[in-house]
Amino acid sequence: MKFYVMTLFKEMILQGVSHSVIKRGIDKGLLEVEAVDIRDFSKDKHRRVDDYGYGDGVGMVMQPQPVYDAYMSIKKRSAEGTRVIYMSPQGRVFNQKIANELANEKELILLCGHYEGIDKRVLDEIGAEELSIGDFVLTGGELAAMTIIDAVGRLIPGVLGKEESFMDESFSDGLLEYPQYTRPFDFMGRTVPEVLISGHHKNIAEWKRRQSVINTLKKRPELLEGAKLSEEEKRMINELKNQ
Repeated sequence: MKFYVMTLFKEMILQGVSHSVIKRGIDKGLLEVEAVDIRDFSKDKHRRVDDYGYGDGVGMVMQPQPVYDAYMSIKKRSAEGTRVIYMSPQGRVFNQKIANELANEKELILLCGHYEGIDKRVLDEIGAEELSIGDFVLTGGELAAMTIIDAVGRLIPGVLGKEESFMDESFSDGLLEYPQYTRPFDFMGRTVPEVLISGHHKNIAEWKRRQSVINTLKKRPELLEGAKLSEEEKRMINELKNQ
């Protein structure tokens, strides 16, 4: 899968994807990340890409021409119909469902804004979708873009080493993940649950599922509304709520 990232801070993107799982995916040839510097397409001798906004607005707005030309340079090399995603706090909020959706794409173009945003006319012209990583404002879209790359990239088969590596993670089935334990067995008087060292795979699987449900109820109860739950699990939730 290939990510094109349109940005004013190319090195920020390249540094961000040069570590951990995403780097391994790139080294394996399963992922590719190309950062395209929007300033390279400025017609200003000082490589300026922003100007004052119309309508008494405070702050600077990214101009349409450099963004459009940067996009066109990618469009010539990318597949027909490649989705353009503008990182914006006004977009739909990114989640695991959307990550799974995007992982089915062969290429994605991520557009990072700065200042007060990007001239709306170019966003309309290139058909940009808006996507947010949460209800807060960042200085620029680079951190948001790297979040998308990480969350989507790790879903590409082979990136994590084996497909089942992400199957039990939080949100994979609408629930939060169960608690994790490692050595030593006894840490400051707190021991690992006996079932996890029992070697009884069915009991372990049942414990993990139960703990996922309990964890979700305690931390993110709203997620339970969309989760697939057995009748027994629904009864357990009601009992826990009434305690």
